[in-house]
Amino acid sequence: MATRTKEKAAARKANADKRPQAHARYVRISPRKVKIVIDLIRGKNVDEALAILQYTPKAASPVVAKVLESAIANAVNNQDLNRQNLYVAEVYANPGPTLKRYVARSRGSASPMLKRTSHISVVLDQK
Repeated sequence: MATRTKEKAAARKANADKRPQAHARYVRISPRKVKIVIDLIRGKNVDEALAILQYTPKAASPVVAKVLESAIANAVNNQDLNRQNLYVAEVYANPGPTLKRYVARSRGSASPMLKRTSHISVVLDQK
């Protein structure tokens, strides 16, 4: 049985990260492929990061750009921060659930096919 739930919730809320952030969950791209793209924008100014993502020819680029734009909108609208002072403090892609499928092979056998998903998170901060 849970005890002290109100106190624990209050402590969690007090220690929560106040920086603007955005998350995209269950994206149907492997985290390994997303990490190639997010390593390009870590630590960059938000406008520079969006320009890099616009001209990066990877499948994960539009998804990461959408999450970054959402984090920028959260910062500007919810926390009244100046867009020119924002930079990408943290960006990471964690693995989500894997869809397990099978592909047909010779002589009536089958091989597993793992369709990986990822959870992409972007955290911004001010200079």
